[in-house]
Amino acid sequence: MSLSAKGQGNCQGLFGKVAGRTEDVANEALSRTLLVYTQTKRYFSHWKDLSLGSAPVRKHRGTVMGGVLDVIGKIDDLNAGLLTLSELHAFMLRVDPVYFKIFNHNMLVTLAMMFPDDFTPEVHVATDTFLAQLALALSEKYG
Repeated sequence: MSLSAKGQGNCQGLFGKVAGRTEDVANEALSRTLLVYTQTKRYFSHWKDLSLGSAPVRKHRGTVMGGVLDVIGKIDDLNAGLLTLSELHAFMLRVDPVYFKIFNHNMLVTLAMMFPDDFTPEVHVATDTFLAQLALALSEKYG
């Protein structure tokens, strides 16, 4: 489950376009995660307002997409690139790694909707592989 140079290029090209619409993409993907998979809300029970567009949700969507866009530049070594985030999610936040896969699914749906001309089968496979590797790297410190 590794990305070829062409697959990496496909991901970097798509996420280069995503960078121009970060807020929209993050809002859609996170909203889908919170609305469709309501059990994900338990990780955010400390937020006073979980409604879409609330300040905490807006802040978190920026944090998540910032992390995804940052790690696309570290695509050759995701484990090292995500070490700090893996430790944070495993030891402090204690997020069940299954939710990384759920978010990834919603990210794929969002990318397909928002970038239909760019989301070719080749880009789909590469992006799915990248997101799976990202989830695996985030799960690295779960033991």
